Amino acid sequence: MRTRETAVSFLHPFLLRDVGRVLPAGAYRVVTDEELIEGLSFPVYRRVSTMIVVPAGTPGAVEVVTVDPRDLQAAQARDAATEGTAR
Repeated sequence: MRTRETAVSFLHPFLLRDVGRVLPAGAYRVVTDEELIEGLSFPVYRRVSTMIVVPAGTPGAVEVVTVDPRDLQAAQARDAATEGTAR
């Protein structure tokens, strides 16, 4: 098992289906857990889960929510498209 952490940024408020509320623009930490597929002659990993760290109801508190990585990519694409049209 391995864990990868990346950062994603949004210029506009956005919605992720698994979070269930609109999140503010900003930088977010994304954590992806992957497991090694055994029996191959080279290392290959399969994604097991993708989580995003989001603000919780209390100031300074955060929660980790498991999300569909395709939903996260779609939200990033919508944010990038909005950037190009908002002038």
